[in-house]
Amino acid sequence: MGGALSGCLFARHALLPQGWRRDVLLEWDAAGDLMAVTDNAVAPAGVEVAEYVLPGMVNLHSHAFQRALGGMTEVAGDGPDSFWTWRDLMYRFARHITPEQIEAIAAQLFAECLRHGYTAVCEFHYLQRDAAGALYARPAETAERVLAAASISGIGMTMLPVLYSHAGFGEQPLKPEQGRFRTDADDVLRIVEALAPQRGGQVEVGFAPHSLRAASVVQIRAVAHALPAGRPIHIHVAEQQGEVRQCVDYSGRRPVQYLYDQVDVDARWCLVHATHVQPDEVALMAASGAVAGLCPTTEANLGDGLFPLAEFIAAGGRFGVGSDSHVSQSPVEELRWLEYGQRLQRQQRNVAATPDQRHVGDYLWQAALRGGAQASGRKLGALAPGCRADLLVLDEVHVNLCGVAIENMLGSVLFCGNDNLVRDVLCGGQWQVRDGRHVAQDAIATAYKRTLAQLRAL
Repeated sequence: MGGALSGCLFARHALLPQGWRRDVLLEWDAAGDLMAVTDNAVAPAGVEVAEYVLPGMVNLHSHAFQRALGGMTEVAGDGPDSFWTWRDLMYRFARHITPEQIEAIAAQLFAECLRHGYTAVCEFHYLQRDAAGALYARPAETAERVLAAASISGIGMTMLPVLYSHAGFGEQPLKPEQGRFRTDADDVLRIVEALAPQRGGQVEVGFAPHSLRAASVVQIRAVAHALPAGRPIHIHVAEQQGEVRQCVDYSGRRPVQYLYDQVDVDARWCLVHATHVQPDEVALMAASGAVAGLCPTTEANLGDGLFPLAEFIAAGGRFGVGSDSHVSQSPVEELRWLEYGQRLQRQQRNVAATPDQRHVGDYLWQAALRGGAQASGRKLGALAPGCRADLLVLDEVHVNLCGVAIENMLGSVLFCGNDNLVRDVLCGGQWQVRDGRHVAQDAIATAYKRTLAQLRAL
């Protein structure tokens, strides 16, 4: 930080780490970092003025290519459908997709995420090989395509190349339909090294053991040890009851128990889903400082279950949200259904709150900002000097915000209506959305439609 001033915005109301503040001048440099955030300021002449400004949300769990599957798996089979039947359909789709198509799909997704208020995404990237199961000439080819899509759209990116070696606990051999996902520890480290030149203000690179089913603890330890200090590590864990049973049969322990017994889990880690956890596992997660990566719309779509959010909050746990399979691209919908799932399960209202923050919308947005920023490994999640200039301008003339007291603003955004209330989006100091439209929306959509036509013709 410390470069020349590049841009500024004056907010009549802005959500700062300490809460809503009035008359806030936000200034950022050419690198896209916030240089100064000054409340009780006077609007300088000629500076753009916005009524309501929020920090952009972090999407902490994404499989970008799955955006093209949206709506195609909602047909009942002959028997009970589950995550496992959905996975078979996803495998068949993934078998044919090309790097060029991956890029087009990801660009469409990221533009949609930006329009709805995500300014950063953590890409859990496991489609690494070609259709025949061979590595590309450049092993990082498909990861580079997703990063190119992030650049086209302007979204910030944490790229997480996935370690995916086995079909199940006990190092079961991969099935033919999993051949495009295959990586060992050396493969992942080569990809991480190949992507190193792209690291910067808008890009970080970590790694992701896919799950305890797909990566052995020996492999996980090896890559985690070799990964440069401070890089984020994400893993799917305890998403489905079937996985829990398999882990118990194999190890005698539940997945989170087994992970913590075998691996040094700390604040670098994001445990994605962690749906089926017992009280002792909740305590382990919270005490370690790891982030729970919650994806309510995907977890609902797949019939996974509900994370014990109230217990995790009470234990001091950290969480963020992600769109995962992208049946929704809206952080509002993720946070709304995170809360609504708890209300349905507990038969009570206003679950996501603490004695210090009783406004559920404010608690959810701020907590997800903190957890998402931590999981990304980037300087995000706050309108504060040194963080990225990632912010949202709300549509102050929309009827849902008309006359709303500032303390109820986020409650209205999250729990009132279905219109997208994000008007403008600044990401890394660049305006990527204006008046609800992405700056490259038409070109990105054209490439995406062409890709869909190709895939659906197979």
